[in-house]
Amino acid sequence: MTDMLDLGIPDNQRMAIAGGLSRLLADTYTLYLKTHNYHWNVTGPQFNTLHLMFEGQYTELALAVDLIAERIRALGEPAPGSYSAYAALATVKEADGVPSADAMIRELAADQATVVRTARAVFPAADEAHDEPTADLLTQRMQVHEKTAWMLRSMAA
Repeated sequence: MTDMLDLGIPDNQRMAIAGGLSRLLADTYTLYLKTHNYHWNVTGPQFNTLHLMFEGQYTELALAVDLIAERIRALGEPAPGSYSAYAALATVKEADGVPSADAMIRELAADQATVVRTARAVFPAADEAHDEPTADLLTQRMQVHEKTAWMLRSMAA
């Protein structure tokens, strides 16, 4: 199928970009799952604030995984879609147990920054290939994650 694909990006560059996006997808999905977990399990005096905040964050992440996966597919590569694939590709780590609300905030802030670094690492390959759609997606994702990390850091006790 890829032999019919001519996007003006050499195969080796296209596959490198898709590989980087696969790591971004894995980090984003893992962060989605972790944020949703924390939404369900947060307790304490900040419950309502954090419950609602985490819901907004995991809803945004759910939309993002679709955009990232569709970009991988547009590049002619299969998008990873299993827990085992995500575990092998992700830098963001799953939560162990149920941390305190303050620990949830700190972990999610750090994880948001991790996703920024994962996205930033794909930029050189996208730039070299003049892959503007991927560069645009990466820019949008970095903006969202940087802002979310800042908001979470601002709540940290």
